[in-house]
Amino acid sequence: MKINPITCAVLAALAVARVSYADEAATPAAPPPAPATDAATVSTLGSITVTAQHANEAMQDVPITMQAFSGTTLQQLHVDTFDDIIRYLPNVTFAENGPGQGNIYMRGLSTGFLGNQSSASIAPFPNVAVYLDEQSMQFPARNLDVYMVDMERVEVLEGPQGTLFGGGAQAGAVRYITNKPNLDKVGGNVEASTGITTGGRPNNSASAVLNLPIIPGTFAVRGVIYNDHRGGYIDNVPGTFTRNNNDGGNFYANIKPTGGLCPNGLPSSTGYCAVPGSPVANNNAVAQKDWNPVDYQGARLSALYKIDDDWNVLIAQSYQEMDAQGQSSTYPVNSDGQALKPLQITAFAPSWDKDRNTNTAWTVNGKIGDVSLVYTGGYTNRHISEQQDYTNYSRSAGGWYYNCSGGTGLGAGTPPTCYSPVGYWNDQVKSTHLSHELRFSTPEENRLRAIGGLYYEDFKILDDMNFNYKTIPSCTPPNLASAVAGGAPCVANVVPYPGTAQMDPSVRGDSTAFGEDEQRGYRQVAAFGSVSYDIIPEVLTATAGTRYYHYSEYQRGSQYSTGTNCVNVPNGQCVGGDATSMNAEHLDASYHGFKSRANLVWHITPDAMVYYTFSQGFRPGAFNRTTKNVAKGPDGPQYRKPLSYAPDSLTNNEIGFKTTFFDDRLLLNGSLYHMKWDNVQMQFFNPLVLGNTTFGVNGPNYKVDGIELQFEGRVTDGLTLMGSGSYNKSKQTNSPCLVGNIPNTPSYGACITQVVIAGQGLQPFENPFGAAGSVPAFSPRSQFNLRARYDWTLNGGYKAFAMAGASHTGSMYNQPATYPSGEGVLYPTTVDLRYLQEGYTTYDASVGIAKDAWDLSLYGTNLSNSHASVFTSSAQFIKSEVPLRPRVVGVKFGFKF
Repeated sequence: MKINPITCAVLAALAVARVSYADEAATPAAPPPAPATDAATVSTLGSITVTAQHANEAMQDVPITMQAFSGTTLQQLHVDTFDDIIRYLPNVTFAENGPGQGNIYMRGLSTGFLGNQSSASIAPFPNVAVYLDEQSMQFPARNLDVYMVDMERVEVLEGPQGTLFGGGAQAGAVRYITNKPNLDKVGGNVEASTGITTGGRPNNSASAVLNLPIIPGTFAVRGVIYNDHRGGYIDNVPGTFTRNNNDGGNFYANIKPTGGLCPNGLPSSTGYCAVPGSPVANNNAVAQKDWNPVDYQGARLSALYKIDDDWNVLIAQSYQEMDAQGQSSTYPVNSDGQALKPLQITAFAPSWDKDRNTNTAWTVNGKIGDVSLVYTGGYTNRHISEQQDYTNYSRSAGGWYYNCSGGTGLGAGTPPTCYSPVGYWNDQVKSTHLSHELRFSTPEENRLRAIGGLYYEDFKILDDMNFNYKTIPSCTPPNLASAVAGGAPCVANVVPYPGTAQMDPSVRGDSTAFGEDEQRGYRQVAAFGSVSYDIIPEVLTATAGTRYYHYSEYQRGSQYSTGTNCVNVPNGQCVGGDATSMNAEHLDASYHGFKSRANLVWHITPDAMVYYTFSQGFRPGAFNRTTKNVAKGPDGPQYRKPLSYAPDSLTNNEIGFKTTFFDDRLLLNGSLYHMKWDNVQMQFFNPLVLGNTTFGVNGPNYKVDGIELQFEGRVTDGLTLMGSGSYNKSKQTNSPCLVGNIPNTPSYGACITQVVIAGQGLQPFENPFGAAGSVPAFSPRSQFNLRARYDWTLNGGYKAFAMAGASHTGSMYNQPATYPSGEGVLYPTTVDLRYLQEGYTTYDASVGIAKDAWDLSLYGTNLSNSHASVFTSSAQFIKSEVPLRPRVVGVKFGFKF
């Protein structure tokens, strides 16, 4: 990684320093938070200051359901990544294919997750926002996995946050707030850890932080550097892939018993025939133990300049690189049907996910008279390189088409010749995200006060996605000459349509069968405002606000494939293949409107508050890559894939209370909420019926009725108990059908109920939108966590602690109802099979000792060594499960100065 000379100078000093506290940081807009209390000597719980409403407030005064974790708490809980913190979030689920490869959901607001292939091009924008300080880090199906080191706090805001945080915060927001430079104090900390993973490789990490007041009281810099290696624990075991009679793409499977012949010329009573002579693939070249290690590396440098008592400027530069090797998924059954043990997979191609980003952020804080002003902006540059095994696609009709040939056709012939089934997909993504925001606020002590602002962002995603499973020989000069002379057919290497490629206009490789080279993005301008009035000062307050937004969205590029027009032509002369230019589709759209919020807060006593909140959220629509007639009926196609789908919206009504008792020794918060999610965006991929590319549409409505409780109690001066839990009753409230939309056809305007499937004739078509009353995906009925911590003092000034906790997540489905069940399906023909993910409970514990500036702790996570799946899917045309990380036991040492 390249770092400028100033950064190098700071990082050289950081080699001996690291800090993980949140207490000495001074934010540009406010004085530093109060020092953390010592549980061994102080009996109160204390409070944490948050900025969930763009104002400095105690968390207990914010009229929404939220959780906040101070930097000290994050350190105590051994939290470094989102995978670590989610077990303490009772209303949050995470569908992930591995680190940095998933979607965050809140309160069960999900329609399922299809995997990462082509996600940058086709996935809807997420409905949970991720912020690093003031910068949006959202990304379709890939919210940035921020490494949590030197954090001031993490805020988790539940429910729509559209008024203050825009379209990405439809269901909520996760905000990572970093420590800022301290103008007055030289300080720092180093921290190192090592540990073991049950059944896997060792883990180790090191980090350092240094805070330097260059001009005390006026100018300071703060730097952090970190390196975290997490050993692999999934074994890629040796295995084979053999074509068989039940492959969905088997040409002979569709020959009727009357007249059908096996390739060896013998009559078949079943019509199912394996292809003799087809190569058997093995994974000897990539099989290895513990093949999924993950490394996080990064640095952050920030500088704070205090101009005067009213004005200051903060500039921050961060860099993070994540390198996840192998795959984080396991297969219960391998490609040839043999059962595998837990934490095993049989993959045939090298796999990885490399995710690198840089972020430059700037903030100017000041005052003009009594009005506070904030201008903040940021620029994020992110590069993703991912490759995953896709060999099991070779059993499908699409895989067979690109693996087998005979005569003059692809995927057919009598007899066909089938080549290697090994395939993979490779995705190269580049994105930029520029934002500017100007906010003003009147004094917080005023009876009538206001917050307002203007917002602009420009988000671009470039994606070069290639599916590499074409093993029919390419048309090199010798192969082409042989084919023209009557030998085996060849298929030319494809090239994107001229002038459409957004990243790589060159001819694709020998194995590329299908892909897209495109750019998608949007520009948003918004204005927001909120007014609060103390009807009864310090007792009753009313707030109302709204946001006007205007999105301009677009998509450019081309989708290409090696179709029949690429057979027996020279390499490079297959331009676009069977695909369509997105440029010719004029994929442009704009959306605008208002999303509002209002609440009423009643402080019954200084320690007891009740509130009612009404809030609205939204997220942008998006485009499909191309359009095509699908759902063939008795009279021909019945449905044409739409070129775009519209935004969906969420309305939340919530009542809650926030209380403390017994002189701040017991905290008890709760909320009840009713949410309506309308015109919900859904995606389909059903090659047998709806075509061989994923597309999105607007579909059903959902509602969620739920309750959440949080408590924290200081039982004695040393013993603290903490916990939170949620219970949701989520269901689909209507069941729209897929309506025939091809004019002048018999099915136009009517629900599609029957389709023709190759080799099976006319079949019933089950409504893909799901059934009214059914439970949405990733919506467990209950989640909760409990933990206890005991602090005490030993002779000689030593301080000790012991902590233990448990976290439970209820069972949930990975897809909506009416998606085909995956239970018992050995060879999937679609990526959207529905599986039940069983509920699970994990346990963690730690003990430690500290004196003066140093501390030492022993910790363990997932102590019961659960292998529960957090994402079960058929995304790679085989049942796969992403298990929890196995039991980890480690030791951590820290030193402050």
